[in-house]
Amino acid sequence: MKILVTAKRVEDPESKIKVKPDGSGIVQEGLKYKINPFDEIGVEEGLRLVAKHQGEVVVVSIGGKEVQEQLRHALAMGAHRAVWVNHTGPLDQLGIAGLLQKVTEKEKPDLVILGKQSIDDDQNQVGQYLAEFLGWGQATFASKVESLESAEEKNKEPAVKLTADKKAVQVVREVDNGLATLECQLPAVVTTDLRLNQPRYASLPGIMKAKSKPIEELTPAGLGVDVAPKIQVLKLASPPARKAGIKVPDVATLVDKLRNEAKVV
Repeated sequence: MKILVTAKRVEDPESKIKVKPDGSGIVQEGLKYKINPFDEIGVEEGLRLVAKHQGEVVVVSIGGKEVQEQLRHALAMGAHRAVWVNHTGPLDQLGIAGLLQKVTEKEKPDLVILGKQSIDDDQNQVGQYLAEFLGWGQATFASKVESLESAEEKNKEPAVKLTADKKAVQVVREVDNGLATLECQLPAVVTTDLRLNQPRYASLPGIMKAKSKPIEELTPAGLGVDVAPKIQVLKLASPPARKAGIKVPDVATLVDKLRNEAKVV
């Protein structure tokens, strides 16, 4: 099977994020970047699927030349080749989904795997838009019954299961009161949750091989997609600083403060 997986470049959550004084964005100087953790889980799941059923994992990222760092990371993990959509301007979720639609139509994969959201803007929209644009079935928030300490996880068994006839996938997803299992006819779109798997580390041989793996460059114009944002972020603001906590000498004082100051009891 052929699997297309996204690999978005995001700010490293360990970096200290600062908002520009004019609220127009974040201060990018000194920031470190990495592959979106939800997408990295998607790459891992794709690799497990093709290891079991044979096939190819293609990774795609949208952005300037710097996103090649994240594409090389996915290639070092074991992906076979990469697609880079070269675009440096602003994008909204509709524009991203439109570009991924055209890449999907060009690559014709059996399955598209995306992180359920990216950790920079937490929109959780692109997978759903993409499935709608393609007219494909979708299973969001893919998880699994087994724990991340289970034998299945240690043996790197894919949690997204192909049916016996290999015409559909079965996906376990988290819902409010437990877990639900969905079956989607292929081709389909799946978005990954955190408890789907633990991504592998890129090995030194994998890093060396990634340097020679192909990255195909595309552009929005070449794909015929108008990426002018339909949604505009007017201003960013830092959350208000939290007041420092205090220690209380006894339970009576705690109850008094909760009742008379916080007014929560």
